[in-house]
Amino acid sequence: MTTRSQLFRRAPDWFHPGSSRRSRIPDGLHSWLFETGSLTRRVRDLCGGEFRLRVLQQDWLRPFADESRALRLRPSRVALVREVSLQCGEEPLVVARSIIPASIRRGAQHHLASLGNRPLGEVLFSDPKLRRLGLELAVVEKAERLPGSLDVLDTVESSERIWGRRSLYAIAHGNLLVAEFFLPSLLKREASL
Repeated sequence: MTTRSQLFRRAPDWFHPGSSRRSRIPDGLHSWLFETGSLTRRVRDLCGGEFRLRVLQQDWLRPFADESRALRLRPSRVALVREVSLQCGEEPLVVARSIIPASIRRGAQHHLASLGNRPLGEVLFSDPKLRRLGLELAVVEKAERLPGSLDVLDTVESSERIWGRRSLYAIAHGNLLVAEFFLPSLLKREASL
């Protein structure tokens, strides 16, 4: 069986945005963590014609236990686990992990299981019924990252932390989870403009 994640050894330690840990968010990252619109669109605007989505993994797997709890799935259930890198050319800026339960394959959202290189955000934010039900934050330390994570985390220094956010979204046939992790290269690129 394919591993649960190509990026992380274990599930990140998610916390509520109201937590005292929020005060440690690096300058420049607040607007990314609390973006209410399409993150894909914002990264695409930053990259211009260089935007690229790279699929790292897409398979029917058992999610991490906390992901199953958030989606109210039995621990033995599989879901579509999709991990991607949002890049400017070959430079990864954001890595994302989405958990799409099998129940969503039925009905109007059946196409979510066959996105290919199309960004999930473009599909979700085109749905007028999309609602964000919850937001959590996480900080991923070096020990939690997989070495050689398909080279997308190679540019992250061992001392650098990776901040992320996880959103629970409601769509017509259920809920799905989308976690996005902001690489230090994102802020460096934004600062260089």
